[in-house]
This record gives sequence, structure tokens and C-alpha cells, in this order.
Amino acid sequence: MKKVLLTLTAIAGLTIAANAQTEKGKIMVGGQVGFETSKVKDTDRKDNSFSINPTVGYFVSDNWAVGTGVGYNWSKNEVDKNHSTKVDAFQVAPFVRKYSANGPLRFFAQLSVPMSWGKVTAESNNVETKNKFENYGVELAPGLAYFPTSKIGIELKVRGLYYNYNKDKTNDITTNTFGLDANSLAPTLGVQFHF
Repeated sequence: MKKVLLTLTAIAGLTIAANAQTEKGKIMVGGQVGFETSKVKDTDRKDNSFSINPTVGYFVSDNWAVGTGVGYNWSKNEVDKNHSTKVDAFQVAPFVRKYSANGPLRFFAQLSVPMSWGKVTAESNNVETKNKFENYGVELAPGLAYFPTSKIGIELKVRGLYYNYNKDKTNDITTNTFGLDANSLAPTLGVQFHF
């Protein structure tokens, strides 16, 4: 009988702790940091990239959060000593997120509007060209969150349904992209901190 009572108490405690994470007035903080470098053996080819994109959200009501991510992305690709391409971009991604009913394991859906502005600098034989660009998009991403404590949410998310508008401002070229990316074998894994 004691084991049953202890088990029920533990389940109730987890449910209350998980509910406290997504109740009105709470804040969640997370983000993404990335770095990658590669070099092709016996060639001058080198690729480097760095990104930092912190996010913050506020629960406007129980299980409903609004927030934004603000970040910077940089990459440089060198084919050889005379040919390289560098990309610098500032990005903002406001979002709305809805969690399912209470419990330590919950589904969520996130609607975000990723936007970025930047430039591509290409150098070829000491001649440099710069192209400015802007991106605007809409994404609807499903995910699953597990709350092991009252302060941490571990998430698995796929990109989902998306649309992106890209404009090369220098050459006046516009590209529209629409797609569905629901690869369950390659989800993103994240951690959100709740206060």
C-alpha cells in the first residue's frame, strides 16, 4: 500500500511541476549556438560557420507562449586562396507556441516568422562583389516536450510546414520556397529553461 501511495504522490508531483512550467506569467529561455569547420585533405578548401540565436518566451496564458529569437549567423567557404564566399546575417524570429494538456510529456505546435537580413561577399582573384539579401518566412513546427523538473523542458521538434521569401536586393532576384519537412529520423533536440 505504501508503494502505491508513494507512486501516486510522485506522479501528482510531476504533474504539478510540469503544469507550473507553462502557466501564465512564466518565462522560458533557450536558443541555439553552432560552430562547424571542415577542411578537404590535400586541397585549399575550407568551410567555417558560426551561429548564435538565443530565444525568450513569455506565457500570456496557461500553455500559450509568445516570444522571439534574435541572432547572428556567419559562414565562410574558401575554394582556394583566390576564391571565397562569406555570409553575414542578422536574424529575428518571433513565435507563438501552444502546449497540449498538462503532464510531464506534452505535444506542442509553434508558429514562427523567421526573418533575416545580411550580405554575401564573394572574392574571386582579388575582385570583391557584395550582394545584400533579405529573407521572410513562416513555419508551423510540431514537437514533443518532456519536463523532468519544474525548470527544464527537453524538446524534440521537426521543421514542419514552411514558406520562405528570399530577395537578392543587389541583383533584384526573388525566390519563393514552400515545403514540408517532417523527418522524424532527424529532429532537432533542444532544452528550454522555465522560470
